[in-house]
Amino acid sequence: MTIFGGSDNKLGSFKNAKAVILPVPYGKTVTYRKGTEKGPRTILDASDKLELFDEELNREIHRIGINTAPSLKIASLKPEKAVNLVKNKVSDIFKKGKLPVVLGGEHSITIGAVQAAKKYYKDLSVLYFDAHCDLRNTYKGSKYNHACVARRVSEIAPLVEVGTRSLSKEEFDFLKHDNIKVISMLDIMRMPGWPEVVKKKLSKNVYISIDLDVFDPSIMPAIGTPEPGGMGWHDFLKAIRNIISSKNIVGFDITELCPIKDMAGPDFAAAKLIYKLLGYIFF
Repeated sequence: MTIFGGSDNKLGSFKNAKAVILPVPYGKTVTYRKGTEKGPRTILDASDKLELFDEELNREIHRIGINTAPSLKIASLKPEKAVNLVKNKVSDIFKKGKLPVVLGGEHSITIGAVQAAKKYYKDLSVLYFDAHCDLRNTYKGSKYNHACVARRVSEIAPLVEVGTRSLSKEEFDFLKHDNIKVISMLDIMRMPGWPEVVKKKLSKNVYISIDLDVFDPSIMPAIGTPEPGGMGWHDFLKAIRNIISSKNIVGFDITELCPIKDMAGPDFAAAKLIYKLLGYIFF
């Protein structure tokens, strides 16, 4: 089994670890570029090349203990059953007092993770980074399609979406819903203080979901549905560190990496992002 960070030592044992990586190789409802089910293994492989010392935090982040759970056997399941399996596995991680880090696969896996988080944190809110609003009620005959994830999440907990730049008329009309706040890329460009707005909208306990297409395709081309005009690497890190500093992050996921053969940059960036987030959360 591939271990996140490439080190299977005592720090990474389940007993000692503070964070648990859960690979979820699911891609059943993908509608554009196929291959997101390969994302978790690709990220784990890339993580083996990380420098474990972080110059920004002046720490070796892996010393918190990062355990890597076995990959879920989920590829053949229908979306609703896949969501339920993720919910059960993430619940087990919460039950043991660990921070779950869920690796997609497509974005639909987030629904199960948020369902699990809500069981343990009643005042939960969700910070959702994505190029697309994902607020359709159904798509391609399923309420659990990756285009419906934010809609399902908003039925569980208050939702703040950041980085959006693509939506349908149905989704535009749904934005009036009281349980949702959207900070689009247009808002980000017009409003330098947008992270403060986000913090005010979030509760103390926050689950973070990141679709990698929130980044501009120039730095993250290996995604299922590319959308121009996304966030830059350092702008994103500066903003999320600011937000994390005042919240209790209970878990997070990274989704929608769609690996491109012989293009290692996006894979490594996804692994680096996970490592940075763990550093911000624990230090």
